[in-house]
Amino acid sequence: MRNVQVNPALLRLRGYNLLACSVVFLDVRIYTRVQLTAAPKTFVMMLSEQYLWLTWSSAFLVPWIALYAAFPSQRRVMRWASLFTMPFGLTEPLFVPEYWSPPSLFDLARTTGFDFESLIFCFGIGGVGAVLYNVLTGKQIASMDPKARHEPLHRHHYKALAAPFVAFPVLYFLPWNPIYPGILAMLIGAVANVLCRPDLKLKTWVGGLVFLAYYVVFLLALEWSAPGYIERVWNLEALLGIGILGLPIEKILFAVAFGMYWSGVYEHFTWTRAVRDGASTPETTGGQL
Repeated sequence: MRNVQVNPALLRLRGYNLLACSVVFLDVRIYTRVQLTAAPKTFVMMLSEQYLWLTWSSAFLVPWIALYAAFPSQRRVMRWASLFTMPFGLTEPLFVPEYWSPPSLFDLARTTGFDFESLIFCFGIGGVGAVLYNVLTGKQIASMDPKARHEPLHRHHYKALAAPFVAFPVLYFLPWNPIYPGILAMLIGAVANVLCRPDLKLKTWVGGLVFLAYYVVFLLALEWSAPGYIERVWNLEALLGIGILGLPIEKILFAVAFGMYWSGVYEHFTWTRAVRDGASTPETTGGQL
């Protein structure tokens, strides 16, 4: 038998080539597997974020429905306040994208500025914000004495009612983010309510704090369910950059201002007042929807 001489260097070279091919093959398999595994997760994240604003705004309807079912005496106030608040959702183009830019149903917010979620959100917070104080204190809505309308304090009644709606467009054109004129307009409305109706002072302050606590729960739930969502969607670079509990201070100020104004707006508009249950005849004809 003839001996075959094999060059050791050639064997080493072929071994290196085989090892290199194996590594490349293994890397391709791992990369492909990672891509196939990550793709569904990416899709799920994109899908959930696309509908997160719809889900979060709709969540505000849950306590609305619960309060409406549990407290029949507050239903008129809730309907009135929610239907009054709901159209403010049409102001969304003033805030997108300067204040935030949420993924929305059919991506309407980013393409048109409008979205369905804002209407749902405004409807939900309006009715709840108007009755939280009454529900916690056990008070009912009663009509005011007609003679009270002619007191000197009420001669500026309609000016006080118009104050926030006049203030917002004036403040809006100042060189700042549009959320700030919105917050200030509601605070101006709350102060006007108290100046015209001193009996609403306690309800205004307490209502602001109660709604703040209520709203913060929803904000924290949002950040817990979708970590980083606030950072991705809100235009934080255009805001003050101050956070409380990881939330932009603008959201905190919005909640306080909204709660202060909306807790007494029904009584101010409809010449009614909140009284202890049984202290006076509940409202029957005042404050028509």
